[in-house]
Amino acid sequence: MILILKRIHIGIIVLSSLLLAAAVGWGFVSNYANQSTVPAEADAAGIPIGGMPIVNALKLLEQYEESLMKRTVTIHASTEANDSKKWTAAELGYRAEFIGVRDALAKLKEGDLWDRAVHRYRFQKSYVLVQNWNRDALDAAIRKQWSWLEKNEAKNASRTITDNDEVVYVPHAVAYRLDIVPLLDEVDQWIVLEKEEIGAAVDEAYEAELPIAVIYPEVTLEGLKDEGIDRKIIEFSTDFRTSAEGRAYNVTVTAEALHDWHLAPGEVFEYGKLIARAEELYEYREAPVILNGKLVPGIGGGICQVSSTLYNAVLRSGLEIVERRNHSLPVAYLPLGQDATYAGGAINFRFKNTTGKHLIIRTEVKDRQLTVKLFGTMPDNVRYDVESVTLKTVEPSVQETVNAKLSPGQKVTVEKGKPGYVVDTYRTLVRNGEVVSREKVSRDTYRAQPTLVEVGPMTGGPAPTPTPEPEEPLLEDGV
Repeated sequence: MILILKRIHIGIIVLSSLLLAAAVGWGFVSNYANQSTVPAEADAAGIPIGGMPIVNALKLLEQYEESLMKRTVTIHASTEANDSKKWTAAELGYRAEFIGVRDALAKLKEGDLWDRAVHRYRFQKSYVLVQNWNRDALDAAIRKQWSWLEKNEAKNASRTITDNDEVVYVPHAVAYRLDIVPLLDEVDQWIVLEKEEIGAAVDEAYEAELPIAVIYPEVTLEGLKDEGIDRKIIEFSTDFRTSAEGRAYNVTVTAEALHDWHLAPGEVFEYGKLIARAEELYEYREAPVILNGKLVPGIGGGICQVSSTLYNAVLRSGLEIVERRNHSLPVAYLPLGQDATYAGGAINFRFKNTTGKHLIIRTEVKDRQLTVKLFGTMPDNVRYDVESVTLKTVEPSVQETVNAKLSPGQKVTVEKGKPGYVVDTYRTLVRNGEVVSREKVSRDTYRAQPTLVEVGPMTGGPAPTPTPEPEEPLLEDGV
């Protein structure tokens, strides 16, 4: 009996100990699960929240997120005109959220005692801050605010030569375009915090100048003026008052084709190219031309009055003469030695723009007078004088032909001859009124035109020998 009582007593003691141990363990679990603080060593994107009351931790994280979204971006178009615009980060679509931390903190207070205890025990120690913003929102906002900037267009500078020969320049106009992409990149770097920046003092405001790209036109005032068309440097005139309608027309249309011809520095002008251009634009009319030293009807007579007038302007501008030849016969509108002929495929007139700047050739036809003007760069204190000296006069020969209608021995002068000439032409450079240099630019020979005589047939004597024509006829413009 005593043994049985002892065993019952021992069992009661063991059971009491087990019950006491269970009670103590459950109390520990209860205390552990019911804590109101964040588990130790926890952090949100580097912000330490472990050990903080859960309520305080949630408030801290919410305030931090809100502070990031309250940051401002200010763009200044003009500080003087107070033309600025400010947006909050939230208005630009910026969002910042500590992912998962709120749910994790909420579960510390949710579920039964055991679930809360297990969740606390397994609590994630680190959480990330997810950020994003809408670049397009800032792009659209800026373009809406300053849309007027992009409504203008660039305009080329222009140069006009007036009827009074004044060179007038009109400045170019630039256009403006918003250059937003670099700004968006800079805002992106500022508004989205790097990992090491989270939790540190927040830069509450970003300010920048409105990025504007200046669009220049193809032709600027500076570029146009650099071409060097400063003034009229020379003009030269010849008249064709006595010319028939066909010749006057040919002179006029050739001058029109030459008008506003532009030469770059070092460029060589070729008269043949001008004639090709004139033939594309117009149809030349019949007028006298020179064929092997004789005037005959032909197409295009008069075109060399333009080349000769241009030649005189070029001579007096000091430009380099590359190719030039005189007419085979003297011309009425210029002194000997100062004309320039043209024969397609055989004789050209060429000169080089040696001014170092651009050159513009302009023409004017008025009251049967042709004027060629050169516009470009030439010092005001410089001029070129041209002088032609006749070295020799060649008397005309006599050409006799038989006319059966005349009496034997009878002679009739059909056409009186004209003398020929050998002429040297000089160009003198004068600076500040003093002669600097003198150069011979050409030696020209003009054919003598024979006196044509018809004679009656002679009986028993030799007949006059006719002058043979050249094997290759040379057709020049007429006089």
